[in-house]
Amino acid sequence: MPRITITRPDDWHIHLRDGDVLDRTVNDVALWAHRAVVMPNLTPPVKTAAEATQYHTRIMAALADNKRFEPLMTLYLTDATTPQDIKEASDSELICGVKLYPAGATTNSAAGVTGLETLKPTLAAMQECDLPLLIHGEVTDPDVDIFDREAKFIERTLGPLVEEFPTLRIILEHITTQDSVDFVSESRAGVAATITPQHLLFDRNDMLVGGIRPHLFCLPILKRRQHKEALRSAATSGNPKFFIGTDSAPHTVETKESACGCAGCYSAHAAIPLYAEVFEEEGCLDKLEAFTSHFGADFYRKARNEDTLDLVRQDNLAPDYLTFGSSSVIPLRAGESLRWRLEPSQ
Repeated sequence: MPRITITRPDDWHIHLRDGDVLDRTVNDVALWAHRAVVMPNLTPPVKTAAEATQYHTRIMAALADNKRFEPLMTLYLTDATTPQDIKEASDSELICGVKLYPAGATTNSAAGVTGLETLKPTLAAMQECDLPLLIHGEVTDPDVDIFDREAKFIERTLGPLVEEFPTLRIILEHITTQDSVDFVSESRAGVAATITPQHLLFDRNDMLVGGIRPHLFCLPILKRRQHKEALRSAATSGNPKFFIGTDSAPHTVETKESACGCAGCYSAHAAIPLYAEVFEEEGCLDKLEAFTSHFGADFYRKARNEDTLDLVRQDNLAPDYLTFGSSSVIPLRAGESLRWRLEPSQ
């Protein structure tokens, strides 16, 4: 059966959450990733270096037997984040960046940023300390259609930000549109983007036609097919500005299939096989390794991993559900056939 070997990947954007779910989320990603950039939108959020250190300790305690896994911590940017907070974060060996959530844009973002004008000294400190800014790129104005929020954010906020802070490293997270692909491709050095498996595999028809599929609801929301095709072209292009970031998030059945309809997809159980499927369909399996294992490490100025991971071309069923404590999560592609599987480590 066909087999490919790639340098062990990293995940440059993931939600591990906290408490009981850590036992599952951490160990799922640690099966295939050496490092993962951990989002800080807990309740309450991770706003200081001290809080990030405490969260790191809880993550490491949840690891079963894979202590080589390295969580890379982030701070949650608020209107009150100071240059001193940035200096302390920069001095920490555990923290790799600061996450900007526009207030109200997504899960646990109520404490997010309401405007950047008063945060310019903080952003200047990030630029001086060379601490990357990770951005959830959507406006939250009620007069902007949800399918246009990413494009409007680029126009109103991201474009001016990139110009005003010319050496600040910026990652536009989980991009979903042709607009983002074009912006990142044409931007200066130091601007990059992560792409999720769900935005490469699905478009809004998959989520809405024939009845709503709540387990495909995520933010930024799935867009038109033409945007999905633009993302697939970017991911498989070999352009180092685009790299893996699963945005995997463990929302339980109760929170997804409810009036809340929480936003997020769980993919940590099968992320690399899902990406491999896309790259195979695009005829670019030879570029999978760079996307999953090289470009993100290079952008974050980390050494590329030295060990490898094997993928086997063999149909296998994704689980119908995954157990998370007393509840369960319906993962991405639940109950469906996957074309690739990870070969267990020897």
